[in-house]
Amino acid sequence: MSLLILVVDDEPDIELLFRQQFRRDLRAGRFVMEFAQSAPTALERIADAVDVTLILILSDVNMPGMSGLELLPKARNLRPDVPVIMITAYGDADTKRRALESGAEALLTKPIDFVALREEIDMRIGRAA
Repeated sequence: MSLLILVVDDEPDIELLFRQQFRRDLRAGRFVMEFAQSAPTALERIADAVDVTLILILSDVNMPGMSGLELLPKARNLRPDVPVIMITAYGDADTKRRALESGAEALLTKPIDFVALREEIDMRIGRAA
């Protein structure tokens, strides 16, 4: 069974950026990354993730329609076992407080520190093994 990381962001460039940053891991089959460009699409995938082991959800905070902060409790309700890390360009104290109070594991600010994110992913893979 493959390990899945779901990335939720309305910006299409994010997929290319993540695929570049994690290309060796993806090629080696350490995990699979899927991308949802909206919160409703992400919720569908979270609910349908029976064919894989969902180990991490990364979600942008600011998205049209349903925001990442609105997605967070719904994702946690569907899969309380899966950590959610929020990503934002605006890392103000109020956003961080709201994200953590709603169940986010952490809040990363853009530009993303991919070294820290890789450490987080490695830790999740270790727990899933």
